[in-house]
Amino acid sequence: MPEPLERLLLWLNTKEGRKILRYSGVSVISTAVSFTVLFLVYGVGHIWSEVPSTVFANTVATFPSYWLNRNWAWGKSGRSHLMKEVVPFWVMSAFGIAFSIIGASVAHHLGHGRSHTEATVLVLLANLVSFGIFWLAKLAVFNRLFHVPSLLEEIDEHIDAEAGEATEDVSLR
Repeated sequence: MPEPLERLLLWLNTKEGRKILRYSGVSVISTAVSFTVLFLVYGVGHIWSEVPSTVFANTVATFPSYWLNRNWAWGKSGRSHLMKEVVPFWVMSAFGIAFSIIGASVAHHLGHGRSHTEATVLVLLANLVSFGIFWLAKLAVFNRLFHVPSLLEEIDEHIDAEAGEATEDVSLR
Protein backbone atom coordinates (compact mmCIF):
# COMPACT_ATOMS: atom_id res chain seq x y z
CA MET A 1 0.00 0.00 0.00
CA PRO A 2 1.43 3.46 -0.89
CA GLU A 3 2.69 5.36 2.15
CA PRO A 4 0.37 8.43 1.74
CA LEU A 5 -2.67 6.11 1.56
CA GLU A 6 -1.45 4.17 4.59
CA ARG A 7 -1.00 7.42 6.55
CA LEU A 8 -4.48 8.56 5.49
CA LEU A 9 -6.03 5.31 6.71
CA LEU A 10 -4.19 5.61 10.02
CA TRP A 11 -5.37 9.22 10.38
CA LEU A 12 -8.98 8.22 9.65
CA ASN A 13 -8.76 6.00 12.74
CA THR A 14 -7.89 8.99 14.95
CA LYS A 15 -10.50 11.07 16.78
CA GLU A 16 -9.98 14.02 14.41
CA GLY A 17 -10.02 11.76 11.35
CA ARG A 18 -13.32 10.18 12.39
CA LYS A 19 -14.78 13.64 12.98
CA ILE A 20 -13.81 14.82 9.48
CA LEU A 21 -15.13 11.57 8.02
CA ARG A 22 -18.48 12.10 9.78
CA TYR A 23 -18.52 15.75 8.64
CA SER A 24 -18.00 14.58 5.05
CA GLY A 25 -20.73 11.96 5.52
CA VAL A 26 -23.13 14.69 6.64
CA SER A 27 -22.28 16.61 3.47
CA VAL A 28 -23.16 13.55 1.39
CA ILE A 29 -26.45 13.11 3.27
CA SER A 30 -27.44 16.78 2.99
CA THR A 31 -26.56 16.76 -0.71
CA ALA A 32 -28.80 13.71 -1.18
CA VAL A 33 -31.64 15.47 0.67
CA SER A 34 -31.23 18.59 -1.45
CA PHE A 35 -31.00 16.54 -4.64
CA THR A 36 -34.15 14.56 -3.77
CA VAL A 37 -36.20 17.62 -2.80
CA LEU A 38 -35.06 19.48 -5.91
CA PHE A 39 -35.97 16.51 -8.08
CA LEU A 40 -39.43 16.33 -6.49
CA VAL A 41 -40.34 20.04 -6.49
CA TYR A 42 -38.81 20.95 -9.84
CA GLY A 43 -38.53 17.73 -11.83
CA VAL A 44 -41.67 15.87 -10.77
CA GLY A 45 -43.96 18.51 -9.27
CA HIS A 46 -43.16 21.44 -11.56
CA ILE A 47 -43.95 23.58 -8.51
CA TRP A 48 -41.47 26.40 -9.12
CA SER A 49 -38.84 27.40 -11.64
CA GLU A 50 -35.15 26.52 -11.25
CA VAL A 51 -34.05 29.20 -8.79
CA PRO A 52 -36.89 29.02 -6.22
CA SER A 53 -36.80 25.22 -6.38
CA THR A 54 -33.06 25.22 -5.71
CA VAL A 55 -33.41 27.67 -2.82
CA PHE A 56 -36.19 25.58 -1.28
CA ALA A 57 -34.31 22.29 -1.70
CA ASN A 58 -31.11 23.63 -0.17
CA THR A 59 -32.99 25.28 2.69
CA VAL A 60 -34.74 22.00 3.49
CA ALA A 61 -31.38 20.17 3.42
CA THR A 62 -29.88 22.67 5.86
CA PHE A 63 -32.03 21.43 8.77
CA PRO A 64 -30.77 17.82 8.80
CA SER A 65 -27.28 19.11 8.00
CA TYR A 66 -27.25 21.26 11.15
CA TRP A 67 -28.63 18.51 13.35
CA LEU A 68 -26.32 15.80 11.98
CA ASN A 69 -23.22 18.01 12.08
CA ARG A 70 -23.92 19.18 15.61
CA ASN A 71 -24.85 15.81 17.07
CA TRP A 72 -22.99 13.24 15.01
CA ALA A 73 -19.92 15.00 13.56
CA TRP A 74 -19.09 17.33 16.46
CA GLY A 75 -20.65 15.31 19.29
CA LYS A 76 -22.67 18.16 20.80
CA SER A 77 -25.94 17.63 22.63
CA GLY A 78 -28.41 19.75 24.57
CA ARG A 79 -29.64 23.17 23.57
CA SER A 80 -27.94 24.96 20.70
CA HIS A 81 -26.26 28.29 21.40
CA LEU A 82 -27.86 30.89 19.11
CA MET A 83 -24.85 33.15 18.52
CA LYS A 84 -22.08 30.55 18.71
CA GLU A 85 -23.72 27.75 16.72
CA VAL A 86 -27.01 28.54 15.01
CA VAL A 87 -26.26 31.96 13.50
CA PRO A 88 -22.80 31.06 12.10
CA PHE A 89 -24.16 27.82 10.64
CA TRP A 90 -27.08 29.60 8.94
CA VAL A 91 -24.82 32.41 7.66
CA MET A 92 -22.56 29.84 5.99
CA SER A 93 -25.62 28.00 4.71
CA ALA A 94 -26.99 31.25 3.28
CA PHE A 95 -23.73 31.78 1.39
CA GLY A 96 -24.01 28.23 0.04
CA ILE A 97 -27.62 28.79 -1.01
CA ALA A 98 -26.64 32.08 -2.68
CA PHE A 99 -23.91 30.24 -4.56
CA SER A 100 -26.42 27.58 -5.64
CA ILE A 101 -28.62 30.36 -7.06
CA ILE A 102 -25.82 31.10 -9.52
CA GLY A 103 -25.79 27.45 -10.59
CA ALA A 104 -29.59 27.40 -10.91
CA SER A 105 -29.49 30.56 -13.03
CA VAL A 106 -26.90 29.01 -15.33
CA ALA A 107 -29.05 25.87 -15.58
CA HIS A 108 -32.08 28.03 -16.39
CA HIS A 109 -30.24 29.67 -19.30
CA LEU A 110 -28.74 26.41 -20.55
CA GLY A 111 -32.10 24.65 -20.26
CA HIS A 112 -34.01 27.24 -22.27
CA GLY A 113 -35.72 25.48 -25.17
CA ARG A 114 -34.99 21.98 -23.86
CA SER A 115 -37.46 19.42 -22.57
CA HIS A 116 -38.37 19.54 -18.90
CA THR A 117 -36.50 16.27 -18.36
CA GLU A 118 -33.31 17.73 -19.83
CA ALA A 119 -33.80 20.95 -17.85
CA THR A 120 -34.25 18.90 -14.68
CA VAL A 121 -30.99 17.05 -15.29
CA LEU A 122 -29.24 20.42 -15.82
CA VAL A 123 -30.70 21.86 -12.60
CA LEU A 124 -29.70 18.78 -10.59
CA LEU A 125 -26.18 18.82 -12.02
CA ALA A 126 -25.85 22.57 -11.43
CA ASN A 127 -26.90 22.13 -7.81
CA LEU A 128 -24.44 19.27 -7.32
CA VAL A 129 -21.57 21.18 -8.94
CA SER A 130 -22.42 24.34 -6.96
CA PHE A 131 -22.40 22.37 -3.73
CA GLY A 132 -19.07 20.76 -4.57
CA ILE A 133 -17.39 24.03 -5.51
CA PHE A 134 -18.73 25.78 -2.41
CA TRP A 135 -17.65 22.88 -0.18
CA LEU A 136 -14.10 23.09 -1.54
CA ALA A 137 -14.10 26.89 -1.29
CA LYS A 138 -15.24 26.71 2.36
CA LEU A 139 -12.48 24.24 3.10
CA ALA A 140 -9.86 26.50 1.45
CA VAL A 141 -11.13 29.62 3.27
CA PHE A 142 -11.19 27.87 6.65
CA ASN A 143 -7.69 26.48 6.07
CA ARG A 144 -6.37 30.00 5.34
CA LEU A 145 -8.43 31.71 8.02
CA PHE A 146 -7.38 29.33 10.76
CA HIS A 147 -3.88 28.64 9.33
CA VAL A 148 -4.54 24.93 9.12
CA PRO A 149 -1.56 22.84 8.01
CA SER A 150 -1.78 20.68 4.92
CA LEU A 151 -3.77 17.49 5.21
CA LEU A 152 -0.64 15.31 5.13
CA GLU A 153 1.00 17.40 7.89
CA GLU A 154 -2.19 17.12 9.95
CA ILE A 155 -2.37 13.37 9.40
CA ASP A 156 1.25 12.94 10.52
CA GLU A 157 0.67 15.15 13.58
CA HIS A 158 -2.38 13.15 14.71
CA ILE A 159 -0.70 9.80 14.12
CA ASP A 160 2.38 10.91 16.07
CA ALA A 161 0.23 12.26 18.92
CA GLU A 162 -1.81 9.08 19.22
CA ALA A 163 1.32 6.95 18.99
CA GLY A 164 2.81 9.03 21.83
CA GLU A 165 -0.33 8.50 23.94
CA ALA A 166 -0.16 4.76 23.31
CA THR A 167 3.53 4.73 24.33
CA GLU A 168 2.71 6.66 27.52
CA ASP A 169 -0.08 4.19 28.34
CA VAL A 170 2.29 1.26 27.93
CA SER A 171 5.03 2.90 30.06
CA LEU A 172 2.52 3.64 32.85
CA ARG A 173 1.66 -0.05 33.24
